[in-house]
Amino acid sequence: QSLLIKTYFCDPHAPWQKGGIENAIGRMRRFIPRNTDLEKLPTRRLRKSIAAYNNTPRKCLDFRTPAEVFAAQVLHFECESTSRLSPGRRR
Repeated sequence: QSLLIKTYFCDPHAPWQKGGIENAIGRMRRFIPRNTDLEKLPTRRLRKSIAAYNNTPRKCLDFRTPAEVFAAQVLHFECESTSRLSPGRRR
């Protein structure tokens, strides 16, 4: 089945082809050392690492955190979609 989605595969050992991923991996390495066996990592520690990652301000997000940006977009969407009554709907 074709989804008509363009995909891109980076060449092996070519980190310059995937800067965003390399940046994300570098950020996660602050909390989880390179040789860590992820299957043995306690769930609580993994969740704390993810929370720290999502609550670190980013220059590209105007020094907001990914969590802040996501919440603002979701809340904005909810406000937009629930602020008006749909046709046929009464108060």
